[in-house]
Amino acid sequence: MAVLVLAAVVLGGAGAAWWAYRGLDANISSVDLGRALGDDRPQKAPSALEATNLLVLGSDSRAGDNAQLDGGAVGGARSDTALVVHVSADRSKAVAVSIPRDTLVDRPSCTGAGGGEVGPASRVMFNSVYSTGGSACVVKTVEKMSGVRIDHLMEIDFAGFKDLVDELGGVTVTVKEPIRDTKGGFTLEPGTHRLNGTDSLKFVRTRYGYRDGSDLGRIGLQQQFLVALLKEVKQQDLLGSPAKAYRIAQSATKALTTDEELASLTALAEFGRSMQGIDPATMDTIMLPVAYDKADPNRVVPAEPQAGELWKAIREDAPVPESARTSPATAG
Repeated sequence: MAVLVLAAVVLGGAGAAWWAYRGLDANISSVDLGRALGDDRPQKAPSALEATNLLVLGSDSRAGDNAQLDGGAVGGARSDTALVVHVSADRSKAVAVSIPRDTLVDRPSCTGAGGGEVGPASRVMFNSVYSTGGSACVVKTVEKMSGVRIDHLMEIDFAGFKDLVDELGGVTVTVKEPIRDTKGGFTLEPGTHRLNGTDSLKFVRTRYGYRDGSDLGRIGLQQQFLVALLKEVKQQDLLGSPAKAYRIAQSATKALTTDEELASLTALAEFGRSMQGIDPATMDTIMLPVAYDKADPNRVVPAEPQAGELWKAIREDAPVPESARTSPATAG
Protein backbone atom coordinates (compact mmCIF):
# COMPACT_ATOMS: atom_id res chain seq x y z
CA MET A 1 0.00 0.00 0.00
CA ALA A 2 2.80 2.43 0.82
CA VAL A 3 4.43 2.27 -2.59
CA LEU A 4 1.09 2.89 -4.26
CA VAL A 5 0.76 6.05 -2.19
CA LEU A 6 4.26 7.13 -3.12
CA ALA A 7 3.73 6.50 -6.81
CA ALA A 8 0.42 8.35 -6.80
CA VAL A 9 1.83 11.35 -4.99
CA VAL A 10 4.88 11.54 -7.24
CA LEU A 11 2.83 11.38 -10.42
CA GLY A 12 0.11 13.65 -9.13
CA GLY A 13 2.59 16.28 -7.98
CA ALA A 14 4.47 16.24 -11.27
CA GLY A 15 1.66 17.86 -13.24
CA ALA A 16 -0.16 19.76 -10.52
CA ALA A 17 -0.48 23.53 -10.41
CA TRP A 18 0.75 25.28 -7.26
CA TRP A 19 -2.74 25.62 -5.78
CA ALA A 20 -3.34 21.91 -6.24
CA TYR A 21 0.04 21.03 -4.74
CA ARG A 22 -0.69 23.19 -1.71
CA GLY A 23 -4.06 21.49 -1.24
CA LEU A 24 -2.57 18.00 -1.40
CA ASP A 25 0.25 18.95 0.93
CA ALA A 26 -2.25 20.07 3.56
CA ASN A 27 -4.05 16.71 3.41
CA ILE A 28 -1.19 14.75 4.96
CA SER A 29 -1.30 14.02 8.70
CA SER A 30 1.93 13.34 10.56
CA VAL A 31 3.41 11.81 13.70
CA ASP A 32 6.52 13.34 15.29
CA LEU A 33 8.54 10.16 15.83
CA GLY A 34 11.60 12.07 17.00
CA ARG A 35 9.74 13.56 19.94
CA ALA A 36 7.69 10.45 20.71
CA LEU A 37 10.60 7.97 20.64
CA GLY A 38 13.49 10.02 22.02
CA ASP A 39 17.08 8.82 21.75
CA ASP A 40 16.72 5.26 23.05
CA ARG A 41 16.58 3.69 19.61
CA PRO A 42 18.61 1.12 17.63
CA GLN A 43 21.59 2.40 15.67
CA LYS A 44 22.17 1.32 12.09
CA ALA A 45 24.99 -1.03 11.15
CA PRO A 46 27.74 0.54 9.02
CA SER A 47 26.71 -1.66 6.09
CA ALA A 48 23.12 -0.40 6.25
CA LEU A 49 23.55 3.34 6.71
CA GLU A 50 22.08 4.14 3.28
CA ALA A 51 19.32 1.51 3.46
CA THR A 52 15.78 2.55 4.42
CA ASN A 53 13.33 0.81 6.73
CA LEU A 54 9.68 1.78 6.44
CA LEU A 55 6.89 0.64 8.77
CA VAL A 56 3.59 0.39 6.89
CA LEU A 57 0.39 0.19 8.93
CA GLY A 58 -3.13 -0.45 7.70
CA SER A 59 -5.49 1.01 10.27
CA ASP A 60 -8.79 -0.74 10.97
CA SER A 61 -10.41 2.10 12.89
CA ARG A 62 -14.19 1.94 12.37
CA ALA A 63 -14.61 5.70 12.70
CA GLY A 64 -16.09 7.93 10.01
CA ASP A 65 -16.26 6.46 6.50
CA ASN A 66 -14.54 3.29 7.69
CA ALA A 67 -17.62 2.24 9.69
CA GLN A 68 -19.48 1.49 6.47
CA LEU A 69 -16.73 -0.67 5.03
CA ASP A 70 -16.30 -3.52 7.45
CA GLY A 71 -19.16 -4.50 9.65
CA GLY A 72 -20.22 -1.25 11.25
CA ALA A 73 -19.37 0.11 14.67
CA VAL A 74 -16.52 -1.61 16.46
CA GLY A 75 -14.80 0.03 19.41
CA GLY A 76 -11.23 1.22 19.18
CA ALA A 77 -8.73 0.65 16.39
CA ARG A 78 -6.06 -1.86 15.49
CA SER A 79 -3.10 -1.98 13.16
CA ASP A 80 -4.79 -4.58 11.00
CA THR A 81 -1.79 -4.83 8.67
CA ALA A 82 1.85 -4.27 9.61
CA LEU A 83 4.78 -4.52 7.22
CA VAL A 84 8.43 -3.67 7.76
CA VAL A 85 9.61 -2.73 4.26
CA HIS A 86 13.39 -2.77 3.90
CA VAL A 87 14.81 -0.96 0.86
CA SER A 88 18.42 -1.83 0.07
CA ALA A 89 21.11 0.85 0.09
CA ASP A 90 21.46 0.71 -3.71
CA ARG A 91 17.65 1.00 -4.11
CA SER A 92 17.53 -2.11 -6.30
CA LYS A 93 15.79 -4.53 -3.92
CA ALA A 94 13.04 -4.47 -1.30
CA VAL A 95 11.96 -6.95 1.36
CA ALA A 96 8.51 -6.73 2.99
CA VAL A 97 8.20 -8.51 6.34
CA SER A 98 4.64 -9.08 7.58
CA ILE A 99 4.15 -9.22 11.33
CA PRO A 100 1.11 -11.37 12.27
CA ARG A 101 -1.41 -9.38 14.27
CA ASP A 102 -1.84 -12.26 16.77
CA THR A 103 1.86 -12.27 17.70
CA LEU A 104 2.49 -11.90 21.43
CA VAL A 105 5.04 -9.16 22.08
CA ASP A 106 6.47 -7.14 24.95
CA ARG A 107 5.28 -3.56 24.61
CA PRO A 108 7.78 -0.96 25.91
CA SER A 109 6.73 2.20 27.70
CA CYS A 110 5.54 4.72 25.12
CA THR A 111 4.34 8.25 24.69
CA GLY A 112 0.76 7.73 23.62
CA ALA A 113 -1.06 9.46 20.78
CA GLY A 114 -2.57 11.91 23.27
CA GLY A 115 0.79 12.76 24.78
CA GLY A 116 0.40 10.73 27.97
CA GLU A 117 2.69 7.95 29.13
CA VAL A 118 1.71 4.34 28.34
CA GLY A 119 3.35 1.82 30.64
CA PRO A 120 5.13 -1.36 29.48
CA ALA A 121 3.33 -4.69 29.22
CA SER A 122 4.33 -8.28 28.51
CA ARG A 123 2.68 -10.79 26.18
CA VAL A 124 0.19 -8.46 24.55
CA MET A 125 -1.17 -8.98 21.04
CA PHE A 126 0.81 -7.02 18.51
CA ASN A 127 -2.23 -5.39 16.94
CA SER A 128 -3.36 -4.06 20.34
CA VAL A 129 -0.28 -1.81 20.59
CA TYR A 130 -1.78 0.61 18.08
CA SER A 131 -5.02 1.08 20.02
CA THR A 132 -3.16 1.46 23.30
CA GLY A 133 -0.32 3.78 22.31
CA GLY A 134 -0.81 4.86 18.69
CA SER A 135 1.43 4.40 15.69
CA ALA A 136 4.56 5.79 17.39
CA CYS A 137 4.22 3.07 20.04
CA VAL A 138 4.01 0.46 17.27
CA VAL A 139 7.27 1.83 15.83
CA LYS A 140 8.94 1.60 19.24
CA THR A 141 7.63 -1.94 19.78
CA VAL A 142 8.94 -3.08 16.38
CA GLU A 143 12.33 -1.51 17.06
CA LYS A 144 12.56 -3.23 20.45
CA MET A 145 11.57 -6.66 19.13
CA SER A 146 13.77 -6.51 16.01
CA GLY A 147 16.69 -4.18 16.70
CA VAL A 148 15.86 -2.58 13.33
CA ARG A 149 15.92 1.22 13.15
CA ILE A 150 12.68 2.40 11.54
CA ASP A 151 13.34 5.43 9.34
CA HIS A 152 9.81 6.23 8.23
CA LEU A 153 6.17 5.53 9.04
CA MET A 154 3.25 5.32 6.63
CA GLU A 155 -0.30 4.58 7.73
CA ILE A 156 -3.38 4.32 5.54
CA ASP A 157 -6.96 3.72 6.63
CA PHE A 158 -9.72 1.50 5.22
CA ALA A 159 -11.57 4.22 3.34
CA GLY A 160 -8.37 5.47 1.75
CA PHE A 161 -7.40 1.99 0.61
CA LYS A 162 -10.77 1.47 -1.08
CA ASP A 163 -10.66 4.86 -2.84
CA LEU A 164 -7.14 4.30 -4.14
CA VAL A 165 -8.03 0.98 -5.73
CA ASP A 166 -11.19 2.42 -7.27
CA GLU A 167 -9.28 5.36 -8.74
CA LEU A 168 -6.87 2.90 -10.34
CA GLY A 169 -9.80 1.06 -11.89
CA GLY A 170 -9.25 -2.08 -9.84
CA VAL A 171 -6.49 -4.59 -9.26
CA THR A 172 -6.13 -8.05 -10.85
CA VAL A 173 -5.40 -11.07 -8.65
CA THR A 174 -5.20 -14.80 -9.35
CA VAL A 175 -6.18 -17.26 -6.63
CA LYS A 176 -5.54 -20.99 -6.63
CA GLU A 177 -7.75 -21.84 -3.67
CA PRO A 178 -11.37 -20.79 -3.08
CA ILE A 179 -12.26 -18.05 -0.61
CA ARG A 180 -15.63 -18.56 1.04
CA ASP A 181 -15.90 -16.13 3.92
CA THR A 182 -19.52 -16.46 5.04
CA LYS A 183 -18.91 -14.16 8.01
CA GLY A 184 -17.65 -11.32 5.82
CA GLY A 185 -19.85 -12.16 2.85
CA PHE A 186 -16.95 -12.54 0.44
CA THR A 187 -16.62 -15.40 -2.06
CA LEU A 188 -13.94 -15.87 -4.71
CA GLU A 189 -13.51 -18.97 -6.82
CA PRO A 190 -10.10 -20.12 -8.14
CA GLY A 191 -9.05 -18.11 -11.18
CA THR A 192 -8.20 -14.54 -12.18
CA HIS A 193 -10.36 -11.69 -10.94
CA ARG A 194 -10.44 -7.90 -11.26
CA LEU A 195 -11.27 -6.52 -7.81
CA ASN A 196 -12.75 -3.11 -7.09
CA GLY A 197 -11.95 -1.18 -3.92
CA THR A 198 -14.59 -2.80 -1.72
CA ASP A 199 -13.70 -6.34 -2.80
CA SER A 200 -9.98 -5.60 -2.53
CA LEU A 201 -10.52 -4.59 1.08
CA LYS A 202 -12.39 -7.83 1.73
CA PHE A 203 -9.64 -9.79 -0.03
CA VAL A 204 -6.86 -8.49 2.21
CA ARG A 205 -8.94 -8.80 5.39
CA THR A 206 -10.62 -12.18 4.90
CA ARG A 207 -9.53 -14.97 7.21
CA TYR A 208 -12.43 -17.22 8.19
CA GLY A 209 -13.12 -18.53 4.71
CA TYR A 210 -9.54 -19.15 3.62
CA ARG A 211 -7.37 -22.14 4.58
CA ASP A 212 -7.46 -22.66 8.33
CA GLY A 213 -9.16 -19.32 9.04
CA SER A 214 -6.16 -17.86 10.86
CA ASP A 215 -4.32 -14.58 10.49
CA LEU A 216 -1.37 -16.47 8.99
CA GLY A 217 -3.37 -17.41 5.90
CA ARG A 218 -4.55 -13.83 5.49
CA ILE A 219 -0.96 -12.59 5.44
CA GLY A 220 -0.34 -14.62 2.31
CA LEU A 221 -3.29 -12.88 0.60
CA GLN A 222 -2.07 -9.48 1.75
CA GLN A 223 1.39 -10.08 0.35
CA GLN A 224 -0.05 -11.31 -2.94
CA PHE A 225 -2.24 -8.24 -3.22
CA LEU A 226 0.67 -5.90 -2.45
CA VAL A 227 2.64 -7.24 -5.40
CA ALA A 228 -0.44 -7.07 -7.68
CA LEU A 229 -1.02 -3.48 -6.59
CA LEU A 230 2.55 -2.47 -7.39
CA LYS A 231 2.29 -4.07 -10.83
CA GLU A 232 -0.93 -2.16 -11.50
CA VAL A 233 0.72 1.16 -10.66
CA LYS A 234 3.68 0.35 -12.88
CA GLN A 235 1.43 -0.59 -15.81
CA GLN A 236 -0.74 2.50 -15.76
CA ASP A 237 0.36 5.60 -17.68
CA LEU A 238 -0.53 8.08 -14.97
CA LEU A 239 1.79 10.71 -16.42
CA GLY A 240 -0.35 10.60 -19.54
CA SER A 241 -3.48 11.32 -17.51
CA PRO A 242 -2.84 14.25 -15.13
CA ALA A 243 -6.48 14.39 -14.02
CA LYS A 244 -6.51 10.75 -12.97
CA ALA A 245 -3.11 11.10 -11.33
CA TYR A 246 -4.38 14.06 -9.34
CA ARG A 247 -7.48 12.15 -8.15
CA ILE A 248 -5.29 9.26 -7.00
CA ALA A 249 -2.91 11.62 -5.23
CA GLN A 250 -5.84 13.39 -3.57
CA SER A 251 -7.28 10.11 -2.26
CA ALA A 252 -3.84 9.01 -1.11
CA THR A 253 -2.94 12.13 0.82
CA LYS A 254 -6.32 12.35 2.55
CA ALA A 255 -5.93 8.79 3.83
CA LEU A 256 -2.27 9.07 4.70
CA THR A 257 -0.41 9.57 7.98
CA THR A 258 3.40 9.67 7.91
CA ASP A 259 6.32 10.54 10.13
CA GLU A 260 7.25 14.21 10.26
CA GLU A 261 10.05 13.86 7.68
CA LEU A 262 7.68 12.54 4.98
CA ALA A 263 4.76 14.83 5.77
CA SER A 264 4.91 16.89 2.57
CA LEU A 265 4.32 16.23 -1.08
CA THR A 266 7.90 17.22 -1.87
CA ALA A 267 9.35 14.74 0.64
CA LEU A 268 7.06 11.94 -0.55
CA ALA A 269 7.92 12.66 -4.19
CA GLU A 270 11.65 12.55 -3.48
CA PHE A 271 11.32 9.31 -1.56
CA GLY A 272 9.15 7.83 -4.29
CA ARG A 273 11.68 8.67 -7.00
CA SER A 274 14.39 6.94 -5.01
CA MET A 275 12.41 3.69 -5.19
CA GLN A 276 11.53 3.72 -8.87
CA GLY A 277 14.27 1.21 -9.69
CA ILE A 278 12.54 -1.53 -7.69
CA ASP A 279 10.64 -4.05 -9.83
CA PRO A 280 7.44 -5.20 -8.07
CA ALA A 281 7.98 -8.69 -9.49
CA THR A 282 11.21 -9.00 -7.53
CA MET A 283 9.91 -7.72 -4.19
CA ASP A 284 10.66 -10.30 -1.50
CA THR A 285 7.63 -10.91 0.73
CA ILE A 286 8.21 -12.79 3.98
CA MET A 287 6.15 -13.50 7.06
CA LEU A 288 7.95 -13.11 10.36
CA PRO A 289 8.68 -16.71 11.43
CA VAL A 290 6.37 -17.57 14.30
CA ALA A 291 5.47 -20.58 16.43
CA TYR A 292 2.23 -21.35 18.24
CA ASP A 293 2.35 -20.10 21.83
CA LYS A 294 2.59 -22.98 24.29
CA ALA A 295 0.21 -21.37 26.77
CA ASP A 296 -2.33 -20.20 24.17
CA PRO A 297 -2.42 -22.05 20.82
CA ASN A 298 -4.61 -19.26 19.39
CA ARG A 299 -1.62 -16.91 19.60
CA VAL A 300 1.86 -17.03 18.10
CA VAL A 301 5.31 -15.90 19.23
CA PRO A 302 8.45 -15.11 17.18
CA ALA A 303 10.20 -18.39 16.36
CA GLU A 304 13.89 -18.62 17.12
CA PRO A 305 16.45 -18.75 15.68
CA GLN A 306 14.56 -17.96 12.45
CA ALA A 307 13.17 -14.57 13.52
CA GLY A 308 16.54 -13.47 14.85
CA GLU A 309 18.23 -14.43 11.59
CA LEU A 310 15.65 -12.49 9.57
CA TRP A 311 16.02 -9.31 11.63
CA LYS A 312 19.81 -9.61 11.52
CA ALA A 313 19.72 -9.68 7.70
CA ILE A 314 17.50 -6.59 7.67
CA ARG A 315 19.75 -4.75 10.12
CA GLU A 316 22.84 -5.47 8.02
CA ASP A 317 21.22 -4.92 4.60
CA ALA A 318 22.16 -8.50 3.75
CA PRO A 319 20.31 -11.25 1.83
CA VAL A 320 17.73 -13.08 3.93
CA PRO A 321 18.94 -16.66 4.49
CA GLU A 322 16.67 -19.53 3.54
CA SER A 323 16.73 -20.73 7.14
CA ALA A 324 14.93 -17.52 8.17
CA ARG A 325 12.00 -18.15 5.82
CA THR A 326 10.61 -21.22 7.60
CA SER A 327 7.80 -20.67 10.07
CA PRO A 328 6.83 -23.48 12.49
CA ALA A 329 3.29 -22.05 12.59
CA THR A 330 1.58 -22.26 9.21
CA ALA A 331 -1.77 -21.40 7.71
CA GLY A 332 -2.81 -25.02 7.39
